[in-house]
Amino acid sequence: MYENKRLGFLFVLPFVLGVLLFKLFPFVMSFALSFTQYDLMDPPVFVGLQNYRELFGDDPLFVKSLGVTLWYAVLAVPLRVGFALFIAHVLNTKMRGINFFRSAFYLPSILGGSIATAVLWRFIFSKYGLVNLVLVKLGLEPVAWLADEHYSMWTIVLLFTWQFGSAMVIFLAALQNVPQSLYEAAEIDGASRLQQFFRITVPLITPVIFFNLIMQTVHAFQEFNGPYMVTEGGPLHSTYLLSLYIYEQSFKLFNLGYGTALSWVLFALVAVLSAVAFYSSKYWVYYAGEKEGK
Repeated sequence: MYENKRLGFLFVLPFVLGVLLFKLFPFVMSFALSFTQYDLMDPPVFVGLQNYRELFGDDPLFVKSLGVTLWYAVLAVPLRVGFALFIAHVLNTKMRGINFFRSAFYLPSILGGSIATAVLWRFIFSKYGLVNLVLVKLGLEPVAWLADEHYSMWTIVLLFTWQFGSAMVIFLAALQNVPQSLYEAAEIDGASRLQQFFRITVPLITPVIFFNLIMQTVHAFQEFNGPYMVTEGGPLHSTYLLSLYIYEQSFKLFNLGYGTALSWVLFALVAVLSAVAFYSSKYWVYYAGEKEGK
């Protein structure tokens, strides 16, 4: 039975080497570099906790970017998850050509981070763009979406929300697994469509809602392409996410030690928020296989 044990190890060797070389090694090295001063040209110089002391004590731009990142996540994650659930509910029907509409709604997830989409987004929200043309037709004043700090955040939040396809596909699979007999019984009892949605659909797909909430939160904190290509962090750093600050410190100012310290702060923030979400899940996430009082 165990004659080909070495052959099995040989099969998994590429995966193990890949994890060690491309996952674990960069992970450990980035943590080590966060305690150094490193400019990519000269050897790293160990400085201890200096990078972290500067982060939390002498860097107002870090505080600004951290606040912008948190505000961005608060706005973008519920919008994307909610919109994905709404579209999935609409597309959860049997009709001719429904697969075409599902593919069409998934397309923005593929194109959302491309240069062409960023150019299109800048055009849509520019001074003479499509959005302002519609506002003028309605008799309203045009808005400086990309130049006004009060509106610029909404442009990248809408771009993030528009890329809802992956979450929508997951929700759609979950909705298709909800037993139809529950809806039929609720309809016989006189429940409206809205009551069926909140009393049957939502409780049964809370594990999927929780999964999408975690995944979209991680994606929001990792977001780089949209803010960089659409607003470049402006105006007045109103869309200057922490990911942009990490990029500029590491690859524009060649302060890689400080950039890795920023990365670890971001990692710790995501880890803490994920831990809080997992802790809270026992109060609102329902698993069908769980027993009462467990």
